[in-house]
Amino acid sequence: MSTINNIRNFAIIAHIDHGKSTIADRIIHKCGGLSEREMKAQVLDSMDIERERGITIKAQTVKLNYKANDGKEYILNIIDTPGHVDFSYEVSRSLYACEGSILIVDSTQGVEAQTLANVYQALDINHEIVPVLNKVDLPASDLEKTKKQIEDVIGIDTENAIPCSGKTGEGIEDILEQIIKSLPGPEGEQNEILKCLLVDSWYDAYLGVVILVRVINGKIFKNMKIKMMSTNQEYEVEKVGVFTPKAIDVEELNAGEIGFITTGIKALSETKVGDTICEANKPLQEALPGFKPSKPVVFCGLFPVDSSEYQKLKDGLAKLQLNDASFSFEAESSSALGLGFRCGFLGLLHLEIITERLEREFDLNLLTTTPGVVYKVHLNKGEVIELQNPSSLPDPTLIKLIEEPWIKATIITPDQYLGAIIKVCQDKRGVQTNLSYSGSRAVLNYELPLNEVVFDFNDRLKSMTSGYASFDYEIIGHKEGDLVKLGILVNAEPVDALSMMVHKNFAQSVGREVCEKLRDLIPRHNFMIPVQAAIGGKIIARETIKGFKKDVLTKIHGGGARDRKRKLLDKQKKGKARGKQFGRVEIPQEAFIGVLKISKDN
Repeated sequence: MSTINNIRNFAIIAHIDHGKSTIADRIIHKCGGLSEREMKAQVLDSMDIERERGITIKAQTVKLNYKANDGKEYILNIIDTPGHVDFSYEVSRSLYACEGSILIVDSTQGVEAQTLANVYQALDINHEIVPVLNKVDLPASDLEKTKKQIEDVIGIDTENAIPCSGKTGEGIEDILEQIIKSLPGPEGEQNEILKCLLVDSWYDAYLGVVILVRVINGKIFKNMKIKMMSTNQEYEVEKVGVFTPKAIDVEELNAGEIGFITTGIKALSETKVGDTICEANKPLQEALPGFKPSKPVVFCGLFPVDSSEYQKLKDGLAKLQLNDASFSFEAESSSALGLGFRCGFLGLLHLEIITERLEREFDLNLLTTTPGVVYKVHLNKGEVIELQNPSSLPDPTLIKLIEEPWIKATIITPDQYLGAIIKVCQDKRGVQTNLSYSGSRAVLNYELPLNEVVFDFNDRLKSMTSGYASFDYEIIGHKEGDLVKLGILVNAEPVDALSMMVHKNFAQSVGREVCEKLRDLIPRHNFMIPVQAAIGGKIIARETIKGFKKDVLTKIHGGGARDRKRKLLDKQKKGKARGKQFGRVEIPQEAFIGVLKISKDN
């Protein structure tokens, strides 16, 4: 049994696509965690969608044994974390379970926005950081420039930075030695009473809920009675194990170790991430500080295209929620789209991943409404309501003010694109807070309303900078905004699925754009259809879809039949008016998708 001093717990942090999972593969291979036959690329990315897109969604852990150059055996616990901003809560809880981090920077790209965000998180909790410069095998690699950027932008000493290549395996041993040398061992006493941090939990079809834990003091073993401090519920430990990356059963987990336990829990809601686990008959006086729970920030409606698939969608959402507690959903009905669900996500990538998994794993054909954020509506009588769906906004006379969520954005870009980015940020009501330089790259800090960013901001940023700019954000709170609900009426009937919250200054232009779009996308009917955009009872934009016109005068031959012609035209007019009165307008799916694609930057 290794002593606690021979354990190293560390996380791998980096920007998206800088090679975290590839270097984790190399370390696993080096330490003999898997045989040659079992090895595959991105061994820690278990989902198909992770492997296809080359992104990590769930943080994964591995326990490895490593014999260092000093002749001692060490235990290495690695946590591979996601790089994308939407999954930053996964990063934060992984960091809490470790004492140090490996910071991987792509030596061809340099420091990017998420590198900053994740490093600052690690520095806030006093992590030791080992800088690693990846992709040195590529001709575009520039080690000196990257080192200088790390020092200028992050402020970490790069004297001991390790050049390596995840592709060729160069420098992997140097990384392992540096981990042993630089990172501290965990603090904790084996003989004390049990104190344990709940890092993550997921649902397994055979075992029920599997709980990932970091033991701080004491030890946890099979048949032990444990208690969750946030819920005061008691359970019996049925199984104790570690990942090497394969799940292996062990007798016990001691202070400083990371592993998993099962207790026969069937509902994921009973296990709160960041909770403290203690012994049932020796309770602790105070719990560990834990970390903030992840809260959905982007909401949108998911509706099945075929209404008979409603139950199938409900089952699919419930199954996905088993393994993703940050995703929420509730039933919703729409007069235009039928029955569906209002779902909450951590960001647009999270939304994209969930919808793709639903379509792929459950064979569903889905329609997504415009993504929106949570507004705080202050009513005159002092009540505050949280608004997710614009169509349920109370009467404007009852509202005192509306607050919208704001974010602090960090944008890193080559300086030739700076002007265009500042213009976009200003168009989106942004407030510049800082601008600094690192060589030819600018680091921009902006405060922006989340509503403006959530839709197409990242895509626009990437396209105007040829993919060179990187973007990261964190939520800073709510601010009062001059917001109005833009309602869309088709044939004088409000279409709740198309209503949206917009800033008063942009309402007119957005309304006009939506009307024009719908005019082109809704097919013609036998009667004329007005398409209107309204704020409250005031119409601010209108387009008309002309009706089909039947030539009723073809049967009249010869001249001088003016009265007969007029009678027939009057009769047609009455018929059209009746059609308009009773006729239901079919709005095709393309129309909803078309409105989604309207960029709100006028």
